[in-house]
Amino acid sequence: QNDSEDMDIISLEGLGDNSQRMKNSQNDKTVHTNKEDEYINIESDLHENKHDSADDEQPRLKGPLEKKYDKACDFFKKHKTRINYVIYGILITAYLAVVIAACSLNFQRALPLFIITVLAVFFICWDFLVAKYEGRIAAFFSPGERYLEKQWFWLKWVLCAALIITIIFWLIFDTAKQGSRQLISFGGLVMYVLLMFIFSKYPTRVAWRPVFSGITMQFILGILILRTKVGFDVFNWLGIQIQTFLEYSDTGAKFVFGEKYTDHLFAFKVLPIVVFFSTVMSMLYHIGIMQWLVRKVGWIMQIFMGTTPVESLVAAGNIFVGQTESPLMVRPYLPYITKSELHAVMTAGFSTIAGSVLGAYISFGISASHLLTASVMSAPASLATSKLFWPETEKPKVTLKSGLKMAKGESKNLLEAASQGASSSIVLVANIAVNLISFLALLAFVDSALSWVGNLFDYPQLNFENICAYIFMPFSFMMGVDWEDSFIVGGLLGYKTFFNEFVAYERLSKLIHNREKGGSMYINNVKQYMTVHSETIATYALCGFANFGSLGLVIGGLTSIAPSKRKEIAGGAFRAMIAGTVACFMTACIAGMLTVPAVEDPCHILLQNALNSTNFPANSTELIECCQQLFTRGNNTQESFPGGNYSLSSWKGCCEILNQPAFNCT
Repeated sequence: QNDSEDMDIISLEGLGDNSQRMKNSQNDKTVHTNKEDEYINIESDLHENKHDSADDEQPRLKGPLEKKYDKACDFFKKHKTRINYVIYGILITAYLAVVIAACSLNFQRALPLFIITVLAVFFICWDFLVAKYEGRIAAFFSPGERYLEKQWFWLKWVLCAALIITIIFWLIFDTAKQGSRQLISFGGLVMYVLLMFIFSKYPTRVAWRPVFSGITMQFILGILILRTKVGFDVFNWLGIQIQTFLEYSDTGAKFVFGEKYTDHLFAFKVLPIVVFFSTVMSMLYHIGIMQWLVRKVGWIMQIFMGTTPVESLVAAGNIFVGQTESPLMVRPYLPYITKSELHAVMTAGFSTIAGSVLGAYISFGISASHLLTASVMSAPASLATSKLFWPETEKPKVTLKSGLKMAKGESKNLLEAASQGASSSIVLVANIAVNLISFLALLAFVDSALSWVGNLFDYPQLNFENICAYIFMPFSFMMGVDWEDSFIVGGLLGYKTFFNEFVAYERLSKLIHNREKGGSMYINNVKQYMTVHSETIATYALCGFANFGSLGLVIGGLTSIAPSKRKEIAGGAFRAMIAGTVACFMTACIAGMLTVPAVEDPCHILLQNALNSTNFPANSTELIECCQQLFTRGNNTQESFPGGNYSLSSWKGCCEILNQPAFNCT
């Protein structure tokens, strides 16, 4: 009995101790809760979640509808490829039916759609065959490739001789037909090549294949676009379509800025075009069209010119995007490229313009077809001048024959890509606006200061444009610009080099508008506008980002992409800017050789430009035909001086050229 009582006492004490321990633990929990609230009940929550997940994992019976849904999902997963083929087949069939219906109703109206469809089918089939039978195609052409490698030593001299003979005969026959104007442009092209060779980094290490093949590509593209009717019509049509497409930006500008948005033309008319074009380019990049197009153009230049994949892709990309965006396509390979390749990457950026600002220049009144042609022709020119100015002396590490893996956009869908494109244009638009404000203000101050200095020596006409004109006048004349206009074009080149191409194109647009309005060509011995031929050459010469403002942009942009190449980028950027400038000048020389005024100008403009120029051939076929049309029109009207677009100087000039006693001449 005593033992049991003792046990009861012990158990009661134990219960008391347990209750005390529980109280203490509760007090500890309370204190812990007050000190660190963020750790409240984590373990208990995890324990409860485990119980909940265990309850969820318990098997349950599925209904008949859910079973059928699971079967359908399994079927679609199993036959996903076939189902996609069926959907694509239905869509392609429907598209072809639409094309056939449109062609049957009016083939002339549906011709652009038909050409686009044929090109799309061709390239899709080409990509499919190359992807599937690449090994067989390479094996089929390998005997010819080996034969060319064996015979290349003497074959290259035969090709060079044939090329030289072809150029000589072409110059002879073309000079007989068009006059001696293009000989000056040809001499300028030779002069620029010699200057680049003399001041080359390694003159004895120059590989001439990229140089001559790049100039040849320029010449071929120029002939196809500027001399053939089909090529000229195609690029002219593309220019018109781009102008029409860019006009849709007016809808957004009108909604945001009101009906009178054109009162502030540049801010509310031109800059919205940059936003719109940037949005479209971002969408095309997301879809993959831009990567495909850049890859094809880069592959052509790589095969034809023998350049490396990285520099070829960047040069092709600069036709469509800017000088800092294009290197992003090959960002993983930039740390491994050589100094010559890095120089080529920077030169390609300096010698072309971005597609986003292309629309802004078109809105100024610059010819869209000439801007497109200049962008395409300057891509091979940039590689040619780069390899001449900084030859390859190292062994390239990136030589992937299967092609580079191009970086993709970060957007997940098309709407996000459009939004990112519009947002990314904010920096570009702001840069354009603030640069123009600052540069034009600075230019006005410099002109005023120079005029004050010139006034001290009785020469108040001294300004920045005059100084640049004297510096660049020989270069503009050697491109083929008329001697009377070379002073004006030299000033434009100075604006482009020391400020930017926006300022230069804005000045060029004023000259174009003055010519279109007509009126006196000279006011107070100052020429008010140029000939169309000079305007065309100036358009090509200005089409590039080679200026001191872009120099800092390229150094900063490329350094952020490839920090390990910081010293090489800083050391070669200035040489790349010079090479990019010369590439634009070479493109202008090709345009001066191949531009035919009669292809693009009405007779009254042709006569006006010809008779105001000193070096236009008097026996030009086009000029004689225009004079004959003028006399035919005059004889039919029986007026002493028919008016219209023809000036008195045109009549006097035609009387001297034809040398016939017509009624109107007497």
